[in-house]
Amino acid sequence: MTTLVKGGRTNTLGFVIRLIGGIPFLFLGYRLYGVEEMGRFASAVVVVELFALICALGEKRGLAQRLTQGAGEDDKSKTNLVFDGMLASLLLSALMVGLLAVFPYLIFPNGMSGRWDILIIGAIPAFALTEILLAAQAYRFDIATTVRARAVVEPWTRSIAVVAFFFIPAMRDGGVALAYLASIYAAMLTAAWSFLRTYGRPRGWRPSPGGLLQLISKALPLAGADVIERGTRLIDVFLLGLFTSSTAVGIYYFGKEVASLPQKLKTSFEPILSPVITKNLKTGNMKAIASQVQQVGFWIIALQLGIALALAIPGQAVMGLGGSDIVGGTGALALLLIAEAVASMAVVSEGVLVYIAKKRNLAISVGVIALQAVMTIGIILLAQRLGLDEGYMAAGAAMALLLALGTSSVIKALLLKSLLKAPVGNLRIALVWATGAAVLVGQVAILLPEWLELVIGIPAILVAYGWVIWTKGFGPEDRVLFQKSKKSA
Repeated sequence: MTTLVKGGRTNTLGFVIRLIGGIPFLFLGYRLYGVEEMGRFASAVVVVELFALICALGEKRGLAQRLTQGAGEDDKSKTNLVFDGMLASLLLSALMVGLLAVFPYLIFPNGMSGRWDILIIGAIPAFALTEILLAAQAYRFDIATTVRARAVVEPWTRSIAVVAFFFIPAMRDGGVALAYLASIYAAMLTAAWSFLRTYGRPRGWRPSPGGLLQLISKALPLAGADVIERGTRLIDVFLLGLFTSSTAVGIYYFGKEVASLPQKLKTSFEPILSPVITKNLKTGNMKAIASQVQQVGFWIIALQLGIALALAIPGQAVMGLGGSDIVGGTGALALLLIAEAVASMAVVSEGVLVYIAKKRNLAISVGVIALQAVMTIGIILLAQRLGLDEGYMAAGAAMALLLALGTSSVIKALLLKSLLKAPVGNLRIALVWATGAAVLVGQVAILLPEWLELVIGIPAILVAYGWVIWTKGFGPEDRVLFQKSKKSA
């Protein structure tokens, strides 16, 4: 638990830094390039990231298990295990990049903004390798590298590059895609620097085709779980791109990116949770795993709900950062933020299920994403039949996501409880009281001018929520998350 506390504290700080670095990209991208170009970019990114997760071979979780099973091996052998994963990932990435180069319609259903856009497929190998490198560092309980790569280098590179490319006339028509590509490679280099200092170069490494094929085949359930879990966050954007206009996608994507900020807080706990879980599984300590799931689950939902309320209540002002054209997506933003809070239990539960019930977890995930796809398409077609505008279509896609993630959380939590034979719930009554305090303060905040809603209202909502959750919800075992002491929970 001490390790979880340390990693959780580092991730919380990293989230704040990422929040500060990520907002400029959205603001500048929409202001400089417009809603339609950002919509085309969004349609491309969702496909690129899904293909990249396939190429990562589930190593975000699987690498910890492989290294744990080889705990008796020396550092040289562990280094070679990591390089096996990276080589397999690169080979698969080459196939995926070639496929998308031949069939660009898969990533640009509404066309490209310029000749540079197709280069975005080059992010696939870098994204996949970064996942593996960060997983290797997490196995050594190094979460600071994840914070540097994902929370500092990646968002700030993207924000700076999107402005730089705008002022280079020859590259302006692909500035958003090129900025994304630059940020992914910058994050990969940051992760690689730390990895080489920790593990060093491979020695006596002799990869075999048979061994690589075996690695890929064993990784498929984990990779499938990662792709489907991430797919529930991306399929809505993809379907909007297929069935609506780039403008609708652009409106939805802004709200989606704002909502993804608390989501990144949630998923950033996964790298530190995985090695702790695998070590307890090796000793058969199921009660310890249940306790860790409950503890981390509450930390995540407590932090995430506060952020969601602070962004959803002054939602019009937040959406207004991207321009008046996307304020109609305020309803979608609120639903997306609620959906991410609801999803916290599913994500934490899945962190254990991928090890002890891989096939059942995968089956549930497939069912959930199918449910979401059907609901999303149905709602979009209904909105079109009723003649509703893009804002309603975006809100409908968000509602489908909320219902799907809620279903996933309930089913996976019940399955995990049954397997561990111990409670795993992350809800406490203090969340209700803290939400009430945030809503009351928020009603006052929305009476202010928009710039004051952002500058004063959001911090005030966070303070009200935080004070209640700290005094009524956090016990001594929770408060160590925000303390520098080394005492264990």
